[in-house]
Amino acid sequence: MSIKVMPMLPLRGKIVFPHTAIYFDVSRKKSILALEEAMNNDQLIFLPGQIDANIEDPIPEDIYDVGTVARLKQLVKLPQGLVRVLAEGICRSKIIEVCETDPHFRVELLEEDLQENVLEEKEQDAYMQSLIEAVEMYAAESPKFNENFIFQLRAMTDLDVLIDEISNTLAFHVTDKQAVLEEFHVTRRVEKLLVILNQEIEILKIRKEVQGKVKESVDKGQRDYYLREQMKVIREELGEENIADDASEYKEKTKNLKASKEVKEKLYKEIKRFQAMPAASSESSMMRGYIETILEMPWNKASKDNKDIKKAFQILEEDHYGLHKVKERIIEFLAVRTLTKKGDAPIICLVGPPGTGKTSIARSIARAMNKKYVRISLGGVRDEAEIRGHRRTYLGSMPGRIAEGIKQAGVKNPLMLLDEIDKVSSDYKGDTASALLEVLDGEQNVNFRDHFLELPLDLSDVFFVATANDLDTIAKPLLDRMEIIEVSSYTENEKYHIATDYLVSKQMEKNGLKPEQLIIEDEVIYEIIRSYTREAGVRSLERKIGQVARRTARKILETGIESVTVTKENLKEFLDNPIFSQEENQLKPEIGIVTGLAWTPVGGDTLSIEVNIMPGKGNFELTGRLGDVMKESARAGISYIRSVSSQFEITKEFFEQNDIHIHIPEGAVPKDGPSAGITMATAMLSAITKTAVRGDVAMTGEITLRGRVLPIGGLKEKILAAKVKGIKEILVPIQNEKDVKELEPEITNGVTITFVSHMNEVIEKAFVKEL
Repeated sequence: MSIKVMPMLPLRGKIVFPHTAIYFDVSRKKSILALEEAMNNDQLIFLPGQIDANIEDPIPEDIYDVGTVARLKQLVKLPQGLVRVLAEGICRSKIIEVCETDPHFRVELLEEDLQENVLEEKEQDAYMQSLIEAVEMYAAESPKFNENFIFQLRAMTDLDVLIDEISNTLAFHVTDKQAVLEEFHVTRRVEKLLVILNQEIEILKIRKEVQGKVKESVDKGQRDYYLREQMKVIREELGEENIADDASEYKEKTKNLKASKEVKEKLYKEIKRFQAMPAASSESSMMRGYIETILEMPWNKASKDNKDIKKAFQILEEDHYGLHKVKERIIEFLAVRTLTKKGDAPIICLVGPPGTGKTSIARSIARAMNKKYVRISLGGVRDEAEIRGHRRTYLGSMPGRIAEGIKQAGVKNPLMLLDEIDKVSSDYKGDTASALLEVLDGEQNVNFRDHFLELPLDLSDVFFVATANDLDTIAKPLLDRMEIIEVSSYTENEKYHIATDYLVSKQMEKNGLKPEQLIIEDEVIYEIIRSYTREAGVRSLERKIGQVARRTARKILETGIESVTVTKENLKEFLDNPIFSQEENQLKPEIGIVTGLAWTPVGGDTLSIEVNIMPGKGNFELTGRLGDVMKESARAGISYIRSVSSQFEITKEFFEQNDIHIHIPEGAVPKDGPSAGITMATAMLSAITKTAVRGDVAMTGEITLRGRVLPIGGLKEKILAAKVKGIKEILVPIQNEKDVKELEPEITNGVTITFVSHMNEVIEKAFVKEL
């Protein structure tokens, strides 16, 4: 035997044998220092077992005297200061003296002399055969024994290696393994190992016999209890007792959960599966997330709606100016719900230009009805799973936005805003609009199934409010399921009231100004509306007021003045030069130029339609990025003019010898629709007859081949756009008379609305002289 000095690392709950490799993790600072010294020298380290594995900082008396000298093969640093070690046992050794205990253990060892343990070949073969037979008997009593291990043992030719491999691999108690390790003489070591093997075989036989008897005698309840206790002990040994605690907590929550029988049965089934999973597996964390999601869903929890109609209306009036149709519909719903004690929640779609308060009124409705508010932005959503949820087979799966919104609200009857529903799209992942069909169908959404939850979710109590800018981009089946309420453009007066009642105070508070520090005169608000903004809503107006507030804050700090008054005269100091100006010369009578009116998703607009007549071969040209419908309207107009050409003294040869060119400026902007039919026909007739058209007249209406004028839409926005340009008279189809009567007086004030049914009436009103 030889004597050596080297670092020592005591192991908790592990015994290392020569001729075997072992992985273990190290976290104690003293142990890591011992590893570092070994790696810096000859990579040798002494690995004894710790008598009591629970002792965190052992002293020499807490460590077995006999251990194994091992060579370090690999060190890997892990998170949280851990080091993973791969080591290979070399030989037994016994501690002669502990040389150092700080900063780490260093010991003087007496190493095993392998030459003293050499046996004759026959004796060695006999011992090896005895050990292998004993292992085979052990394997016969152990149902989960790996049979390949016996083939590995039969291939070995060294008795020392065989003993160490059996001792290291079989699940003996730590004290039994230490007893084999401490025996330096090979013969006595074999005998000790055989005794331990026989004891383990007897224990396995007795356990098997007892389990057989118990299995026959105990009933199912006792058997479950026995298995649970066994599982509990096993989990404690593996450090997985948290799963059992979590499962118990989940069961208790399920018991108290207010949900249907189907939901509870599903939960109990998933909790049972969760208990059987290893704590470190990815499936365990996914299952935990699923169970917690179901437990957090408000299956039968609802908020109490406000039934006081007067109070609800007062809240709606406080938050928003105008929007009367929306407010009336909400009050009607509350009235019906109060009288019937029930009633399906409506599915409302607010349609209108940007900035008209569609999104903010939804939040106000929720406040008025005492409902939780959830907003789901659908702009650009193209994956069906965003609505229905992801199936749990996918890594990172989660509930869809509808189910997640219900969970976020914490009640089953929130107000859910589906913002920008006209912006949803589809691709190879599915059709989002089709997925919304079930959500917004009052007959089907009682049992809406989210792919992640795999349980029916009742959406019939959810108050859905959708918003959109353009109905043309919404799928027809989806549109059919919603109640459309138009939120039209604001009038100048409405914008004024919104600014004075809400926007000014909001921007003053946002920019740190007190009411007495900024005074904006009423005429200034009107000037900002007319000269600095041109929009359907009030977003640009709010930005301009915000700019005034910011420059006021800067002025107060720089000059030290206490208050700033903004007047029409000094407005340029805050907003620079006006963006829009009224050019009177644009309204003078001209030949071949007529003002038309158009509706766009962002409000009304005016179109200046120009026509030129040139010598040619009877060609008809249209420019300005016109859509197919608009081109067809132009052709219908020229056909009408040709059919009545004799009435205006236009010769047949005129259309064969001249080219007609129609152009609508702002050529980069696409234009379409039939409502410019009478405008294009009037412009062409003006150019052909060389007769001027009044500049203060605008018109809108679809034309037929017989000259009849058909109705159009978007009338309110068109009238407002005409008033902004300074138009004095508007020619409107007679069939739109009912729409004009529904408009507020302030919209039609200052402009004359003339109803026409035929092109003859249009010609009579539009031209400066009779044709």
